[in-house]
Amino acid sequence: MKRSQINALLKESFAFFENNLFALPAWAKWDIKTWKENKVHIQEIVQNHLGWDITDFGSSDFFRKGLILFTLRNGNIKEISGKSYAEKIMIVREEQITPAHFHWYKMEDIINRGGGVLVVQVWNSTMDNKLADTPVTVSIDGISHLVPAGGTIELQVGESVCLPPQLYHQFWGKKGHGEVLVGEVSKVNDDFTDNYFYEPVGRFPTIDEDELPIYLLCNDYERFV
Repeated sequence: MKRSQINALLKESFAFFENNLFALPAWAKWDIKTWKENKVHIQEIVQNHLGWDITDFGSSDFFRKGLILFTLRNGNIKEISGKSYAEKIMIVREEQITPAHFHWYKMEDIINRGGGVLVVQVWNSTMDNKLADTPVTVSIDGISHLVPAGGTIELQVGESVCLPPQLYHQFWGKKGHGEVLVGEVSKVNDDFTDNYFYEPVGRFPTIDEDELPIYLLCNDYERFV
């Protein structure tokens, strides 16, 4: 992805969050100079990869396969006494796919916080990490539902689904209903060891630095702070 595209997406993201009355922490708008000035105070942010996360999953086509995330809080899987939970907020566009994957450890609730309709497709996984053909039992706002293998769940605003470890899932915004403000509440998030994608993807984008970042991504900290 070009840095200019990422910068433009970040500007649009702030407008979407504001329209949906969702406020981000003040450091979401820090420039590089401010990050450097606060370097000794931001170890939790840096070590636990809080903040902006934009990816095209290696597709080179963000609007077809991509996601904008902001990690608000997170523990560290290496710290026994640290936070045992994480929270993210995401922007999912119409028909923009986050590809099929599961988490080895993390259980998560995916929540439609506002905007359009979120479509979530689910499969059980087999012992060799394939897509099982067995029905999937999921909890939607505390109510048990049986979904056929590869079946979809449509989450309206305010609804959520609980996704246990090793349950394959992918999601996108339903066509004709607008962008979706999506929340995630989960156990500790670790994008380096806990994700398993059915088809290999690039979790973090390769960035063409055609201009300077206006705001840093979580995978920028080592380079710029």
